Amino acid sequence: MDAIYVGIDVSKDRLDVAMRPGGESFAVARNGAGIDDLIARLKARPPLVVAIEATGGFETVVAAGLAGADLPVVVVNPAQVRAFANALGKRAKTDPIDAMVIAHFTEATKPQLRPLPDATTRLLADLVARRRQIVEMMAAEGQRARRVSNPRLKKSIARLHKALEKELSELDDDIGDHVRGSPAWAEKEDLLASVPGIGPTIARSLIAELPELGTLDRRQIAALAGLAPWTRQSGQWRGKSFIGGGRVNVRRVLFMGAMVAARFNPQLKLFRDKLVAAGKPKLVAIIAVARKLLTILNAILRDKTPWQHQNA
Repeated sequence: MDAIYVGIDVSKDRLDVAMRPGGESFAVARNGAGIDDLIARLKARPPLVVAIEATGGFETVVAAGLAGADLPVVVVNPAQVRAFANALGKRAKTDPIDAMVIAHFTEATKPQLRPLPDATTRLLADLVARRRQIVEMMAAEGQRARRVSNPRLKKSIARLHKALEKELSELDDDIGDHVRGSPAWAEKEDLLASVPGIGPTIARSLIAELPELGTLDRRQIAALAGLAPWTRQSGQWRGKSFIGGGRVNVRRVLFMGAMVAARFNPQLKLFRDKLVAAGKPKLVAIIAVARKLLTILNAILRDKTPWQHQNA
């Protein structure tokens, strides 16, 4: 029998499903009964891979349901699917990505299956995401405070800022309780925080949003974080190297860690200084530090060995 590849296009209320080869397609409701129906149909013709397009959270319950039924699920990046469709000339830029395109992309690229985060890890990820939103709101209010001169408006901003600080403190307590409530997480946090430049916030963000850390090789983990360099190239012409894609929030916290590590981590400070002395721009040096920091963290979790100062 041919290997079956399934693509699922997720919307708020509906799941459009397509299979390749064969071109079979159908739709179910995005609710408990619809997911149960989908599971039954897929188990009748077991697929090699079921690919779901990331759609800002709508896909989470679907992916969890299928994974819980022992179906081989992978969540794919819509930008990659879009690029694949454009390369085939099958979709205009403004056309929606449909389930058959996702199935075709999956059949052609055969994306690697990775274990999905469990429910507790997803909860931690949600708490970390909410913390990030609160910090962004506080920064926005700080910007507004610098622009206004009316005393009444300043008091309003100050009240809201104080409320956000309280909410941030409570979220930090919740995140700490969840991390310390799991021996596995507590061990991971301690291992990550042993590296100069990595504090509790960055460690918990990485545990929540990069659960693959410690299970992949350095190239794979760099690609997940969007820190793997890629070069624009055509024939003999080679352009500049860029980073991009991957998990934006993971890359953001790694940059924060890299900036601290470039000052206080002996090994990474020396690494950054050598790059700058060789003429590399400071931003390029920090990106390189972030990538090296990620490699170190990946090895520390893989080997379950904390940072050793004598290795610096």
